[in-house]
Amino acid sequence: MRILYVEDAELLAGAVKHNLEKQGITTDLAHDGEEGLNQALKDIYDCVVLDIMLPKLSGTDILKRMREKNIQTPVIMLSALSEVETKVGHLDKGADDYLAKPFKTAELVARIKAITRRPQTIDSTTLTYSNLTLDQANATLNDQQLTAKEAAIITEFIKNPDQLISKEHLLAKIWGADNIYDDNYIETYISRIRKLLKKVHSHAKIITIRSLGYKLSDQSNV
Repeated sequence: MRILYVEDAELLAGAVKHNLEKQGITTDLAHDGEEGLNQALKDIYDCVVLDIMLPKLSGTDILKRMREKNIQTPVIMLSALSEVETKVGHLDKGADDYLAKPFKTAELVARIKAITRRPQTIDSTTLTYSNLTLDQANATLNDQQLTAKEAAIITEFIKNPDQLISKEHLLAKIWGADNIYDDNYIETYISRIRKLLKKVHSHAKIITIRSLGYKLSDQSNV
């Protein structure tokens, strides 16, 4: 596995690189946003780890440029800011994960392995429910671009409409049975997907079933 780690604190970056490579993860470093963008746009990495606050160009801008170029490499954002709004905002922009600083290298390793563990295989089929159309080949919902995880979650709901889906099921199905995430992680993604459904004027809504999970339901006649 080969990753790109963009971090302007060179001592920290060097220490993290050393520990990652002890775990068998080849790590290329970039110390400013422009260098990081040039490396990321080569599209040769299994994962990109981006600090948000960088000189010359922010991690947020790098992420945006990657997704504009249709580079779907998994991205983990790093920041001392840990508010839910910040997490959702970067998931909105196409990030796959978010890790608050300071962090332990062991947790970063676990996150990297979690989002690269299984290849994101997408069927060349189209799924429909209510007025929603999910293009699995291009990972779009009513022509709105999705991240791989968003597409996987929405696929699960559309394939099982009006059925209760628990948070535990989603974590196991999308991230694997040995995932390291908690319920709050699913809630962040559900919040993002609800915004997408509203944006595309969906008749279908994700309904929360308290203490049990969620279900996708057509509300056009409600």
